[in-house]
Amino acid sequence: MTRKIDYLFLRNGSRNWYVRLQGPERAEKSLGTSDRAQAEILALPYIQEHKMRLLEARPGIQVSWRHRFAPGQEHIMPDGERIVADDRELIFLNHNGAIVRKEPNGEFAVALPPLREQKAVVRREEQRQRTATSPDDALIETYLKHKNVTGYYERETRAVWALYKQLTNGKPLKDASRDDGRKLVDYYEKQDLKSATIQKKIGWLTAAVNLAIDEATLKFNPFSSIVPERDDKQRRLPLSETDIRNVKRNLDRLDEADQLLFRVLAATGMRLSEAFEIDSEMKERGCRYIIVGRKTSQSLRRVPLPAAVLPFFPRKLEGPLFPGDPRAASKRLNRFLNNVGIGDSRKVVHSLRHRAQDRLRAAGCPEDCRWAILGHEKETVAAGYGEGFPVPLLKRWIDKIDF
Repeated sequence: MTRKIDYLFLRNGSRNWYVRLQGPERAEKSLGTSDRAQAEILALPYIQEHKMRLLEARPGIQVSWRHRFAPGQEHIMPDGERIVADDRELIFLNHNGAIVRKEPNGEFAVALPPLREQKAVVRREEQRQRTATSPDDALIETYLKHKNVTGYYERETRAVWALYKQLTNGKPLKDASRDDGRKLVDYYEKQDLKSATIQKKIGWLTAAVNLAIDEATLKFNPFSSIVPERDDKQRRLPLSETDIRNVKRNLDRLDEADQLLFRVLAATGMRLSEAFEIDSEMKERGCRYIIVGRKTSQSLRRVPLPAAVLPFFPRKLEGPLFPGDPRAASKRLNRFLNNVGIGDSRKVVHSLRHRAQDRLRAAGCPEDCRWAILGHEKETVAAGYGEGFPVPLLKRWIDKIDF
């Protein structure tokens, strides 16, 4: 699926819309209006020119401007209207010499080579990209392979790396400073991203360079500690018991898979991404349990299947319980919450995790037992000791969350 591109943005401190054009030379231009609809019209010539330049840069494609009137001359129309033509614009004058309107002086013409030649050009370009890998590109590839980063996170890592190269004109990492790394921070802050989101994105490059330092390939990490600490995190609210009753009345609006997903999240307090890790089950003294939190050592844990979930759970789990994309599921469930009247932006699917924490605390569940059920948020020494609490003990506490 192709990502929708929005060329317009509002710069901090300005009411006017800007057009942003990405490419070898990044350009931003104020359109001089606070009206979005008017800005979209004013931006069209810049966007057209930009797209044609990108097309012109592709091998084998010739782009030219076909004039309507010869530039540098004045033309008289049969009705007496005068037209002054320059290279790209026609200026229409009335009998008093006043400007009446302006129009483009022609249009872009694109000449494509034969299809066979186009395919040959694409093959040559793909081969060139495969063989023209820089040492830094190889460093990123080593990290992705070493850490087994795949899927969405692989794509995100590659996107952040491509953005760094674009913002620094491909500056080698061995010559980079923290100021080069901060160009990523500045870029993302202009997109109004939260500091935690920026930290997550840049964290991929931080980790890749740390691996290279461990292997003596690099000596300095330009991405380390470059994201300012800001108190801009939106506080999430737990879903109230009134919200939960409302959800349960409307749960049949979801398909069966999303109903089970919601039940699992509500009754266990696990992260949505962790639910998509469920692919097998085990038993301890008759208690069925699953293992989630495989991405970090502090979140890896055994989670008993709560009584509120067991009637809807497969009798024997063999294979992934929730195939698909966690991000797509998050959008569906958050839209569901909104559709059933939970419109507070601070209440989202992740609020189920906050609710679970509150329910366990209210039931008197000891803190270390709570974290054994929910997973530690931060690395702790205790989190890595032993196998943890017996599953039957955790089962008695996790049933207190309920749904």
